[in-house]
Amino acid sequence: MMSKETYLALAAAQYEALRAVGQEPDMYTLEATFDALWTELGRSVLEQTLGAVPRDKRKKTLSRPASAP
Repeated sequence: MMSKETYLALAAAQYEALRAVGQEPDMYTLEATFDALWTELGRSVLEQTLGAVPRDKRKKTLSRPASAP
């Protein structure tokens, strides 16, 4: 479980970039930049909570035998 301090540290690392988004010249660029920043923050939070993302997202990391009927 991620602590409040860890989350705040991750958010603080993105704070200046999020503030700078308001300086974008047009709405399309603003939205694209804002979306990319929030996606990166979300990924960081999930990685801290669940662990690092595997190199191959399709690879099974846990296998269970089929249950007998």
